[in-house]
Amino acid sequence: MTDMSVPATSDRTKPLDRARALAAFKLGDSTFYWLTRVSALIVLCLLGGIIISLIVGAWPAIKTFGLEFLVTRRWAPQLSPSPVLGALGPLYGTVVTSLIAMLIAVPVGIGIAIFLTEFCPPMLRRPVGVAIELLAGIPSIIYGMWGFFVLAPFMTEHFMPAVIATFAHVPVLNVIFAGPPSYLSLFNASLVLAIMILPFITAISRDVFQTVPPMLKESAYGLGCTTWEVVKNVVIPFTRAGVIGGIMLALGRALGETMAVTFIIGNSFQISGSIFSPGTTISAAIASEFAEADGVHMSALILLGLLLFVLTFFVLAAARLMLARLQRQQGK
Repeated sequence: MTDMSVPATSDRTKPLDRARALAAFKLGDSTFYWLTRVSALIVLCLLGGIIISLIVGAWPAIKTFGLEFLVTRRWAPQLSPSPVLGALGPLYGTVVTSLIAMLIAVPVGIGIAIFLTEFCPPMLRRPVGVAIELLAGIPSIIYGMWGFFVLAPFMTEHFMPAVIATFAHVPVLNVIFAGPPSYLSLFNASLVLAIMILPFITAISRDVFQTVPPMLKESAYGLGCTTWEVVKNVVIPFTRAGVIGGIMLALGRALGETMAVTFIIGNSFQISGSIFSPGTTISAAIASEFAEADGVHMSALILLGLLLFVLTFFVLAAARLMLARLQRQQGK
C-alpha cells in the first residue's frame, strides 16, 4: 500500500504544478504587456506636453504677429516699443540648407552603400563601414569648429572664386552662385550638414541592401546583367522602402541640427538668392538669441521652435505615408 500511495500523491501534485506554471506565465505576460503599454503612453504624454508648452510659450507672439510672422523678412527685436519679428528668413535658411545637404549626401551615401555591398573587398568592408558609422558619433560642435577653421577657408580661397567666375555670365546660375566668397554662408553650412547626415544614409542603405536575397542577384547575373543593372533593377526596387526611410531620417536630422550650423552659417536673417551668402536657420536663430531674449522676443523664438516642430512632423508624416504606399505596392 505504501508503494501505491506515492504515485497517487504525485498524480495529484502534477495539476497543481501546471496551474502554478500557467499562472506565473500569465502574470509575466500581463506584466510585460502593461509595461510596454505604459511606456508608449509615457511617450505620447511627453510629446503632448512638449506641444502644449510650445503653444503656451508662443501664444504672445501668435497674438502679436499672427500669420504675418510667416511672411515677414525682417527680424528687429531691438525696436521699441513694437519689435518687428518674422520667420521667413529662418524658414528659408532651414529649407535651403537641408535641401542642398540632401542633394549632396543622398547620392554619395547610397553610392558608398552600393560599394560596400557589391564592390568592396571583404577584408576592407568592415573597416570602411565602421569608419563611416563613427562619423555619426562625432559631436556636432566639433563639426562646426572643423567647418569654420578648415572647410570655410578652403572654400573661400579656392572653390567659391572658381564657381563664381565660371557662372558669372550664365543666367539664373549667376544669381545662385553670386559672390563675394564668405567664410559664413548657406553653402558651407549645407556641406557640414551633408557630412553629418551621410552616416545615417550609408548605414541604413547598406543594411537594407544586405537583405536582398542572393538568389535574385545571381539570377540577374545569370541572365547577363551588369552590376549596374542588378543594382538598378533588383537591389534598389527590392529595398526602396528602407532606403527612403533612411533618407527621411537623415532629413529630420538636417532640419534640426543646431551647433554645427550656428558656427558657420552667419546668423543673418536676410534672404539672398545666392547660396554663398550668410543666412540662418530656425535652430541657429534660437541658439544664438535665446540667452538674451525676453518678452515677445522670447515668445517669437519659441514660436520658431513650434514651426520647426510642425515642419519636422509633416516631413516625417509624409515619409510614413510614402513608405506605407510603397509597401502596399510591393504587396500587390
